[in-house]
Amino acid sequence: MLSTVTGIYDVLNSMAVLARAVPDLPQTPPFTAEVVTETETRVKVVSGLSLSGRPASEVQRTNIIIAPSLMPASLSWEKGRHEELVRWIRRMHEQGSVLVSACTGLLLLGETGLFDGRQATLHPQLLEICRQTYPEIDLRPEHVLVTDGAREQFVSSGGATTWHDLVLYLITRYTSAAAAVEMARFFALKAHDEGQALYSVFVPPFDHGDAMVRDAQHWLARHLACETPVEAVVAHSGMAPRTFKRRFRAATGFSPMGYVQRLRVEEAKRCLERTRDPVEEIGARVGYVDPAFFRRLFKRVTMVSPAVYRQQMKLPDPYRHRQ
Repeated sequence: MLSTVTGIYDVLNSMAVLARAVPDLPQTPPFTAEVVTETETRVKVVSGLSLSGRPASEVQRTNIIIAPSLMPASLSWEKGRHEELVRWIRRMHEQGSVLVSACTGLLLLGETGLFDGRQATLHPQLLEICRQTYPEIDLRPEHVLVTDGAREQFVSSGGATTWHDLVLYLITRYTSAAAAVEMARFFALKAHDEGQALYSVFVPPFDHGDAMVRDAQHWLARHLACETPVEAVVAHSGMAPRTFKRRFRAATGFSPMGYVQRLRVEEAKRCLERTRDPVEEIGARVGYVDPAFFRRLFKRVTMVSPAVYRQQMKLPDPYRHRQ
């Protein structure tokens, strides 16, 4: 996605100009960022815009390689399409280059094999694509920024706009925290201290091939606030409780109660985003009459309280359409 390229490019390269007017910025330009492409000097991105770049074969040495967010057209990653670029990345890393991914840039860097066994992050909604393609990478999608290696030579950031966190990390690492604060202030960059869990969307798996479990999933979706959902869905299935629970976990990856909790929290998130209803009322609506328990569960899943989630995810009034 173009924003991860142009955003990082603008912030890093503007430091040289801003140093004349902004305090705490180094007078010697700390970064010289440039766009590098595989072979073409001009590439088209997912939005349809074109971007000029320098062929990788012309770059013989670099301190940092940043793989920007890539949007796979088919929501999958086909290995082997960028072999020349992957070889170049490996060669640069052997010379000491720090490898950095912004969101799905990890799909490209993962092809080098250099992230195998290392911790990394990307957008939570693209987690399964990466897991299926690179099961050796230790994915930590709850984190906005992850570093690994004795010299922190492997860096990754999460969802697309977490390039803010990434660029502030790079400025802090290679210049100073004071410089990062000044750049954040000038560009209104936001550090996502709350993590990524609140941006994660629970998508129930239905492609497991077990018709009985699929029917139970649909039943649970229709009876979200049922007082005893597990007992009720077991009775609906007509199976023995142990057999049902075993098959349900094998098909979905969740225990029946864990699955219900994720469904309920997802519905509660939608209510918090779209209504002004009290938290206690929303909790009761999705099946939790104990407000304290609902708050604890919500925070365990999203890493923030319902009130904080609403504050973070609900658009302020000036952006809302008014009738």
